[in-house]
Amino acid sequence: MIYVAPSLLSADFAKLSEEIEDVRLAGADWLHYDVMDGHFVPNISMGIPVLASVRKCTDLFLDAHLMITEPIRYVKQFCDAGADLVNVHVEADTEENIIAALQQIHAKGKLCGITLKPKTSWQAAEPFMDLADLILVMTVEPGFGGQHFMPEQMDKLRKLRELIDRNGREIRLEVDGGVDAGTAPVCIEAGADTLVAGSAVFLAQDRKKAIDGIRGMN
Repeated sequence: MIYVAPSLLSADFAKLSEEIEDVRLAGADWLHYDVMDGHFVPNISMGIPVLASVRKCTDLFLDAHLMITEPIRYVKQFCDAGADLVNVHVEADTEENIIAALQQIHAKGKLCGITLKPKTSWQAAEPFMDLADLILVMTVEPGFGGQHFMPEQMDKLRKLRELIDRNGREIRLEVDGGVDAGTAPVCIEAGADTLVAGSAVFLAQDRKKAIDGIRGMN
């Protein structure tokens, strides 16, 4: 089943609870929550208190994408704030510390994920395959919304789909960056089963039509 996860980074923060409820009614499967620290990526976004507020206003699955340096410092707090899945970048720390962060997330009873930047090879996921519940492939450079989709990342996606299938565990394969009704079919064909979309959903006049289009139902 193809999941669609609208990214709250593109929502209207002045009426965030209304925005969340609107995309839930429009058919969103998950909510994607982007966290930027101004160090790992050149921007700053939402943090732990906002996530706790989001958790209070929805029962949608919350996918927290931590674009932060040394995520092991904060993964427990994001779990406690209400994330259902906490996702860390493999580039953000040593392999040993990323493994420890994933273990801490599981110890909190939550799912964990790893993310690969566009310039990071698919092989970088291999050390984490026995722990990760999700692998996210960035199809833009992380740190800003509204960028253009990078079709060259589809080869990486195909390699990761093969790796997941060989592993045998249930691991979702997510894509984030420039996803809309036009680019989603390419991602799905390459093996993605979870699609993050920000402006394509929140800036759409008909959000249900936008979500259905990304899922391939139009």
